[in-house]
Amino acid sequence: MAIEHKWEQLKSLLRGMQRAVLAYSGGVDSSLLLAAAAEAMGTGLIAVTAVSETYPASELLAAQEFARSCKTRLEVIRTAELENESYARNTPDRCYYCKTELFTKLRAIADAEGMSFIIEGSNTDDLKDYRPGRKAVGEFGVRSPLVEVGLSKAEIRELARRFSLAVWDKPSLACLSSRIPYGTRITADILRTVHAAENRLRVLGFGQVRVRHHGETARIEISSREFGRLLRDDTAGRIAAELRELGYTYVCLDLDGYRTGSMNEGMRKERTQRSRT
Repeated sequence: MAIEHKWEQLKSLLRGMQRAVLAYSGGVDSSLLLAAAAEAMGTGLIAVTAVSETYPASELLAAQEFARSCKTRLEVIRTAELENESYARNTPDRCYYCKTELFTKLRAIADAEGMSFIIEGSNTDDLKDYRPGRKAVGEFGVRSPLVEVGLSKAEIRELARRFSLAVWDKPSLACLSSRIPYGTRITADILRTVHAAENRLRVLGFGQVRVRHHGETARIEISSREFGRLLRDDTAGRIAAELRELGYTYVCLDLDGYRTGSMNEGMRKERTQRSRT
């Protein structure tokens, strides 16, 4: 199906809803959904951004600016997933508890506003990875319009580029907890350290960055196209020194480069090994 047809289908689907609360992170997926919903629903749309220790503070201003550019009402709420022991102990179903916390608060807003629909920005690529948060999507009756019309991440970026949305080439976002291996307890201190470490690399001009936290070791994921720049001159030494200042003993570069869901690779390996026995 042509990308243009999917875009028209998306707006038609949203017009049929008339009014909705949108879970808005500020990333390219939820931003394209916001742009479409703002056009289709007008004042019938409320975007909600949830902030907590797991959400990079630097993202909020950009999210607010984008919502203003779409003339959309934006509510900022506080979530407290770290106070939930089921979340903090960081089992593989961690995201389920995060989404349950979020959707509980979004449902309260929707009910107060007399709105039937909550929408969120998952795309078809998300269905290919381990996403325990999808269980909460089903339990709360949340709609995923980008999935419903069959839009992939690449198609979403292309549409955002065509419409000159400022976020079209924005690096992928993810909860800061995704940098911590399952089984390692999530704390506010670790989240602050990871965020600070990633900011150090972004200041040096690296775009898509993840710093995975493995106790004393920081495992850096960047695009393989940027390996040369990181290893050139004294850049690697500077990064290692700055991350040691943050408390890491060892700093390493992941030779597979950046990829989504790398913390799920251990689970996939275990499943493969079990299937062979």
